[in-house]
Amino acid sequence: MSTQELTYIFVGLSFALYIGIAIWSRAKSTSDFYVAGKGVHPVANGMATAADWMSAASFISMAGLIAFMGKDGSVYLMGWTGGYVLLALLLAPYLRKFGQFTVPDFIGTRYYSKAARLVAVICLIFVSFTYVAGQMRGVGIVFSRFLEVDINVGVIIGMAIVFFYAVLGGMKGITYTQVAQYCVLIFAYLVPAIFISILMTGNPVPQLGFGDTLVDSSTYLLDKLDKVTTELGFLAYTENSKSTIDIFCITAALMFGTAGLPHVIVRFFTVPSVRDARKSAGYALIFIALLYTTAPAVGAFARMNFIDSIQDQEYSSAPAWFKNWEGIGLIAWNDKNSDGIIHYSAGNAFKNTRPQFIDAEGDFGQRLTNNPSDEANQNEIYIDKDIMVLANPEIAKLPGWVIALVAAGGLAAALSTAAGLLLVISSSISHDLLKKTFKPNISEKQELFYARCAAAVAIIIAGLFGIYPPGFVAQVVAFAFGLAAATIFPALLLGIFSQSMNKEGAIAGMLSGLIFTASYIIYYKFINPAFDNSSHWIMGISPEGIGFLGMLINFSVAALVATFFSKPPQEVSEMVEMIRQP
Repeated sequence: MSTQELTYIFVGLSFALYIGIAIWSRAKSTSDFYVAGKGVHPVANGMATAADWMSAASFISMAGLIAFMGKDGSVYLMGWTGGYVLLALLLAPYLRKFGQFTVPDFIGTRYYSKAARLVAVICLIFVSFTYVAGQMRGVGIVFSRFLEVDINVGVIIGMAIVFFYAVLGGMKGITYTQVAQYCVLIFAYLVPAIFISILMTGNPVPQLGFGDTLVDSSTYLLDKLDKVTTELGFLAYTENSKSTIDIFCITAALMFGTAGLPHVIVRFFTVPSVRDARKSAGYALIFIALLYTTAPAVGAFARMNFIDSIQDQEYSSAPAWFKNWEGIGLIAWNDKNSDGIIHYSAGNAFKNTRPQFIDAEGDFGQRLTNNPSDEANQNEIYIDKDIMVLANPEIAKLPGWVIALVAAGGLAAALSTAAGLLLVISSSISHDLLKKTFKPNISEKQELFYARCAAAVAIIIAGLFGIYPPGFVAQVVAFAFGLAAATIFPALLLGIFSQSMNKEGAIAGMLSGLIFTASYIIYYKFINPAFDNSSHWIMGISPEGIGFLGMLINFSVAALVATFFSKPPQEVSEMVEMIRQP
């Protein structure tokens, strides 16, 4: 059976499973739709939380970024894992004790203000739509390669699948679908990692193979990578290129942003009790660690295999995986010296980094682009960093069923998080905007209808973001985390641990953090991308890390504004004291 046939079978069976679960667990009430009736077992919730949190950024893009960034890629590992621990230990149990449906619901009640609730909804929508863009892009990449359709068509197919089980099943359907998706994605991630670790180092444990010697050699994998990358003009794999302040800010933005992610926080509302919330947080950490401790090894294996596979190869005899990914536009070859041989080194193959393909072939059969050639270096290869995990089994020449399994895993990772984010958006619109703000008299049936309509509209918008993304998947997600750190996290932290923070301070803080961070990202990524380098950044802080500075601005503005207005009412102070009790 061909790899293509196996891929159709694996993906088809996984989709049938997800849809079947959605039908079985169809939401019949707003409680089912928003928080799965608060009856999810801690272990199941731990798996669902892990699947919700380990998005396309974790499965598809993170190892790819680590592969090409080397040690600089550690910011994603440190930031995301540290953030989850911060969320699980610091915020989640308290928010679960509060016991409402959504994050804006907590903010609106804690800060005794419809305006605060509205601002929280705006911040949440900004964060969630930015985050979901990365997921839909990941879905498009997987579909385009393994189902041989255009990336945009792949995004549309993903929209249709998510629409079905998110709109029909709500949180109840999403939760049990995510349990299945976690099983698929973690199996799909670990199996090829174990295979490749054995092939390259002889060690079946990827985490140990990462620091082991190569097969039939006394040379360590990382030493070989350092040697190869420096010979090609890159910085050594195990050295940093980013400044210390940027590394710190990116890590901090990812960490505090994780702790403020609404789609992860709401997961702790789905279990019966606060004790169960703590248990599910612990289970989720174990489930997350399986992937995150493996990712550095996967990144190193991918980079090594990639270089060995294509360097100084004649294009006419280039491996099949190379031409497969070239066919869908995620790899491009620019034969600068017209010798028909692939040269890979530091620098850009094209002046405009993303290739713009034309309907023509070069002398050797390669796809041609209309991008001007970057003659300042000898590099002839453009490669989309998001393909490395997906392409790794092909590069390593693993069996077809492993390649098909990775395709199903990538889709599971992207769809699980996309569904959670879209539900958060829809619940914020139906519950926080309509039910709690503008239409308080609507029935539960009407609220459920509006929630499903909001989910449908959100899916369409998310699809457009996936078709026109502002960067690589993990970068887009990093922007979302920065926005969460600058807006939602301070409001939650102050709401739980400060009895004196009032509504005026919280609103001013959230707005200032949102405006500053969003403006910074939009300016450097959309308005003036030519200035997107360290010489033009504020204090050398990149758009991926600016959320940390936005968070500090939020805290400062909130504290300052709060001093000019009266303290919260007595009942609010008593509620805060109650939440903080163990």
